[in-house]
Amino acid sequence: MNQEMTTGGPTRQARRSAHQRMRELEAAFHAGPSALTLADLDDFEQFLFQQGFAPDSEYFARTALLKARLQERITPTQAEKRDYAGYGAGCWMQVQSVFDHCLLSVCYAGEFRTRPGRIKITHRFNRAGRVDFVEAKLLQSLDPQLHGALRKLITVREYTRLQHDWWRAQAFVLRVLPRELLFLHQEIFRCPREQLLAWLINIGHRTVADLVEELRGEPLAKSVPSPHQLPLNLLPNDPVAWPILQEASILEALVEPGDTSDIHLVRYLRRLPVPAPAEQSAAATC
Repeated sequence: MNQEMTTGGPTRQARRSAHQRMRELEAAFHAGPSALTLADLDDFEQFLFQQGFAPDSEYFARTALLKARLQERITPTQAEKRDYAGYGAGCWMQVQSVFDHCLLSVCYAGEFRTRPGRIKITHRFNRAGRVDFVEAKLLQSLDPQLHGALRKLITVREYTRLQHDWWRAQAFVLRVLPRELLFLHQEIFRCPREQLLAWLINIGHRTVADLVEELRGEPLAKSVPSPHQLPLNLLPNDPVAWPILQEASILEALVEPGDTSDIHLVRYLRRLPVPAPAEQSAAATC
């Protein structure tokens, strides 16, 4: 039986409980397609009413947002993880399609002062093609003690709670970036820090843009390294990855200084196609 609504507003204990339950519900939403149900959210709303929370409380707004996202979430068959690999956009890559996001991974190798190294850069894109984080895995580090180490280079702050189509967001940045980034571009550390960070984000968007353009044109080679992986030319049939890749292909990021050296502001722009006559005119003036 439902309890009557508490008069006079929620108690301190009720506020603590609401804060904890809200965090658990949001974590459950991002844990997977079956970890949270509409019934869970209805129960929480009932709790808020009973404890005297005002209708304009942020908890009601956050619960309504979770309900809307839950209702538009993809079906369980689409939520299955799919792994693609192959040669595209001028490099060997891996694309993973997960229930509400997509990961692009590319490996880079080289030498620094006669020491060989290899690094894998992974961009995670959300449903609207925005980057959630940029991660590096030191497959063969210049420091043998760091072989296999993972480093989050750039992580959008609270990306699990942001609107998917955000345009400005704060991001945590690794204070000391790994030297192995030299294998991406030998002059990378000569750039101002904000330009370097923007380049690290945009290399993912530009690789996706090249891949999408290729997939819309000539079919790619079907060779894959593992029987558990699918060829890249099947990506246009993926109901999760393909819309994300198309969105990511038309975006470009700028990075601006933040409040501290560890926090920067990421701002997205939409890259519009340049009309051919304008492109030719610009080329003629170079």
